[in-house]
Amino acid sequence: MSEKITVGILKERDKSENRVSLVPRDVNLLIKMGLSVELENGAGEKAGFLNKDYENVGTKVSKKLSDKINIITSVNAFSSQGNSYVKNSLVISTTNLRNDNKIIEICKKNNLSVIAMEFVPRIARAQKLDALSSQASITGYKAGLIVANSLNKYIPLMMTAAGTLLPANVLVLGAGVAGLQAIATVKRLGADVTGYDIRLAAGEEIRSLGAKFISNEILQDSETDDDYAKEQSKKNQKSQLEFLKEYIIKADAVISTASIPGRPAPKLIEKKTIQLMKPGSVIVDVSAPLGGNCECTKLGEMVIINNIKIFGPSNLPSEMPYDASIVYSKNIFNLIELLLQDKKMEMNLHDEIIDAMLVIEKGKKRIRV
Repeated sequence: MSEKITVGILKERDKSENRVSLVPRDVNLLIKMGLSVELENGAGEKAGFLNKDYENVGTKVSKKLSDKINIITSVNAFSSQGNSYVKNSLVISTTNLRNDNKIIEICKKNNLSVIAMEFVPRIARAQKLDALSSQASITGYKAGLIVANSLNKYIPLMMTAAGTLLPANVLVLGAGVAGLQAIATVKRLGADVTGYDIRLAAGEEIRSLGAKFISNEILQDSETDDDYAKEQSKKNQKSQLEFLKEYIIKADAVISTASIPGRPAPKLIEKKTIQLMKPGSVIVDVSAPLGGNCECTKLGEMVIINNIKIFGPSNLPSEMPYDASIVYSKNIFNLIELLLQDKKMEMNLHDEIIDAMLVIEKGKKRIRV
């Protein structure tokens, strides 16, 4: 009789990370499927899930994950603070493989295989695994709340005995998952919202949320086969900056979410444009971890230039860890379910999802990133 597959839930070492990779509800489902689950002590506490919540569904709580672990789950198993690793195991986590060569060294040393949650392919069957989208939705929502809390004026139209106060004008740059959720959030709060994206197909989604859509016709349609934005030429980048300038100056708040897979975030807001914005305006640059869309963004900080507040949040989903963990956990559970065949872990590389996400196999990088 073969031993049960054991899943280990890693406690995040990054002090700013409050999420947990698997929540008790999904652990319960894994155990019912015939797996064993081990929790590193306190791994879920910051997200609102206590050790006893896991124990109640049959989880073993350990001070340190045992060497019997087959699968390690994590939000970021390769954080700068460092983690301990179970040799010969499969790590399921988001990674920074494109920018951190040390990950390869760690995997070689410990003979690790890695499934990277940011490499989910853009196909219908993989949507239930899409951790980037599940977390980006929270990012957009939180960005909208930062605007509401930081502006020096009301968001909605207010009719008072002293007169009528006009709604805030909010500009959202980029209409991916985060951008669309930001639009939806500030629109629900009553803002006058404008959305921008270089992908013409995004216009319909922006309008469906009740916002105005603007686009630079010079750029034409700039969309890849995977529905992502294309990187622009220097000429087009300059045209884009000039086009956006007048809209940024008129805005009370700008939420910038634009990104290009595998590349630094495009610069859309110049310092000279910020200097022309209205005093009291707010910029929330959620692309800060990728270098930022704004020239003045500082990761993890709020800077003030000419009374303009510029936020560079480093990890907004971690600021709403309960729900962020629930949706991330479901992504992880769905992946583990895909890997299991007759209660055995099957690394089927003929499956295009597994083939795309298995970035390291037994310590060796297997795909170009």
